[in-house]
Amino acid sequence: MKKSKPESSRKMSLEKLKKEFFSRHDPELLPILGRAVVGIAGAGGLGSNVAVALARVGVGKLIIADHDRVYPSNLNRQQYFIDQIGQPKVEALLENLKRMNPFSEYEIHHTRITPRNIPQLFGEAQILVEAFDLATEKSMLINTWLSIFPDRPIVAASGLSGFGKNNKIRTRKMGRLYLCGDEESEPTDRVSPMAPRVGIVANLQANLVLELLFKMRS
Repeated sequence: MKKSKPESSRKMSLEKLKKEFFSRHDPELLPILGRAVVGIAGAGGLGSNVAVALARVGVGKLIIADHDRVYPSNLNRQQYFIDQIGQPKVEALLENLKRMNPFSEYEIHHTRITPRNIPQLFGEAQILVEAFDLATEKSMLINTWLSIFPDRPIVAASGLSGFGKNNKIRTRKMGRLYLCGDEESEPTDRVSPMAPRVGIVANLQANLVLELLFKMRS
């Protein structure tokens, strides 16, 4: 019968793993990230990819809210697996994030985001990432956030369907609102969101979050 390792040995192994996990991170940025709290509204193509990127760099706490479940059609561009079909997206994403980085804190909410619950869901967040599909929901989130938290940035996305046209993807700043994408390509019956472009825009959002957190460090 194989004996389990003593608790002290397992603890030391975890500490060593944590040290190795962060060994290639920017030493100036790492403590800033460790203290950071970032909200992600939506856990689909954009949200799940943003969450993975921010977890991998070591953001201290991610608050993720979404009301949807994992469907087979999500697997072509979202950070889920076949055996997670049917699960609430936030619960499946939590499982995956913990496997990638068990050292960050994750707070999930399986709920529909409304103007009324935004302060309760994301009140702790220094920055909010907008990761919705519908233009009406995007507008609601942006307007509500900027109204309640006018001094906190929101990083939104617009225009990420199809493929190619890399040179059209950009970031535009409008006060505390930052918009990532080409601001043109919207989903249609013939043009749908595809993994490469969705991933590019999601990682552009995540990269911008890091830049903003660094600027906010003081």
